[in-house]
Amino acid sequence: MRLTGPLRVVAVVLMVGLVWLLVNNFMGGESLHVRNFLGGASQQPTPGEPRPRKFKCGLSAPCPPKHLAFRLVSGAANVIAPKVCLEDQMLMSSVKNNVGRGLNIALVNGVTGDLLETRTFDMWAGDVSELLKFLRPLHEGTLVFVASFDDAATKMNDETRRLFEELGSTAVKELAFRDSWVFVGAKGIENKSPFEQRMKNSKNSNKYEGWPESLEMDGCIPLRPPLEH
Repeated sequence: MRLTGPLRVVAVVLMVGLVWLLVNNFMGGESLHVRNFLGGASQQPTPGEPRPRKFKCGLSAPCPPKHLAFRLVSGAANVIAPKVCLEDQMLMSSVKNNVGRGLNIALVNGVTGDLLETRTFDMWAGDVSELLKFLRPLHEGTLVFVASFDDAATKMNDETRRLFEELGSTAVKELAFRDSWVFVGAKGIENKSPFEQRMKNSKNSNKYEGWPESLEMDGCIPLRPPLEH
């Protein structure tokens, strides 16, 4: 069957293109894709920006040896619950169903890094004596992780504040109704804890209606050396 005019033109164009590609490859030039020859040069894909690497508990850098990586997030208003992460393990969260209004506290062995206990204390309608019973007998070197939710201060009394001060807190003196608070202290600490943040409840600066914004704090805590016998 003889080719009609348009088909003959297409066949000639394809033949010329094929010959050109063969000659180009034979002479050592760069090979081109057929789609480049027919549709113009294609653009090289731009590589995406590398994602920043995250370490334990989402930290931007790893902790030194014999240090514990942690992240604390206070509650947002009375809606989003707080979180306590240690060594990439979520100790307290809404998913674990072990958080609540008031103070959310995790106790950790300061020598081994093992979780000892988690408790929640309602500081709006609860009994502050339960918190006092919890804090008074802490052993030397126990790490105390605290994240507030909703209201952390209404039921606080002088002894409660003093016990937190002995754990290294400075903000607890001024902690008031619906303030946001995150804190890491230790029984027997000699100096004030470097791990503490407080956001004051203020109508002029609150992010949420009636509540300040949530606080987020992370870092690395050195383990204590074992006690010599």
